[in-house]
Amino acid sequence: MKVGVLGAGQLARMLALAAHPLGLKVAAYDPALESCATAVCAVTRAAFEDAVQLQAFCAAHDVVTFDFENVPVAALAVLNNQSALRPNLQALEAAQDRISEKQLFERLGIPTPRYFEISTVAQLRSAIVQLNGCGILKTRRLGYDGRGQVRIEPSSDAALAFSSIACAPAILEQFVPFSYEVSQIAVRAISGEIRFYPLIANVHRAGVLHLSCSPWASTKLSGQAQAHVAKLLLELDYVGVLAVEFFVVEGELVANEMAPRVHNSGHLTIEGNVTSQFENHLRAIADLPLGSTDARGMSCMLNFLGEMPDPRAFLSGSGAHWHDYGKTARSGRKVGHVTICASNKTELLERAEALGVNALHALLEQAENA
Repeated sequence: MKVGVLGAGQLARMLALAAHPLGLKVAAYDPALESCATAVCAVTRAAFEDAVQLQAFCAAHDVVTFDFENVPVAALAVLNNQSALRPNLQALEAAQDRISEKQLFERLGIPTPRYFEISTVAQLRSAIVQLNGCGILKTRRLGYDGRGQVRIEPSSDAALAFSSIACAPAILEQFVPFSYEVSQIAVRAISGEIRFYPLIANVHRAGVLHLSCSPWASTKLSGQAQAHVAKLLLELDYVGVLAVEFFVVEGELVANEMAPRVHNSGHLTIEGNVTSQFENHLRAIADLPLGSTDARGMSCMLNFLGEMPDPRAFLSGSGAHWHDYGKTARSGRKVGHVTICASNKTELLERAEALGVNALHALLEQAENA
């Protein structure tokens, strides 16, 4: 079976690597001149708006999926009868617009921060007052990894804040005083079977994922997360891997956002779980039986931004798994990660601290005291 991936970044790269043992052939499509998936699969370089090239690419594959959620829906609408798009356009469209996403959460009874649609400075000023001067202003579309958003404080200049996101259609979200963040990753097959990965706890820095740890031992939170994500999977008739990020607020979950694709926090599943999120996504969209999502002990993942560190310090430690994406160094860019695995929490902490990954101890301590 031939699988087409729209986007050719590190997620497409990891999908291609997971496809080979399954006997699946992956190729990617991306307008970027430099894309790290080229090292492991063929990449067609063309604009998403190039209907001729896009249609030809999709027609050459049995199923088409996504490396990221900002592929223009309008460009894909003409393909719906030509190619099997998994997940479907409904899921992609909902995730592309933060207002649509919040409305979907509300319709399904999934708690979400209070929010306001913003098109003008006057609307922003009014919304700021209603949120007592504090919030997060985000573009409705295209923002990710902290881009396209600005923190609003009582002293903030509304006009300046709006201009900082180029006066784009936006959403002002209530600032949530959360204890920490978690993500729930799930996979749904064409048959409707659903499997959940253990809950993952996350630490972000400047809006970018820094550290993830799993399994997160909270029966209450896991139950909430799985119930919320199951509603989304069923409502969207979803096929493939779906990730939803939540804030933990006084022991309850508040939905932040969803990703209709494999997710950065799920990189630790490559070594940390029986079947990785990448393999299970491929199994789902190719109509193959889903694999076990059970954890192999406990694991944590540390993202590398900007440039890769010296690998020797990490590879000399026990249980460390190195991933270099082969990207050119650039400030703020995700260029690789390391996953540390252990049989239990005590061993994981020891291995992480020996490698200088001190944020894990702080995360565990913060969650235990929350």
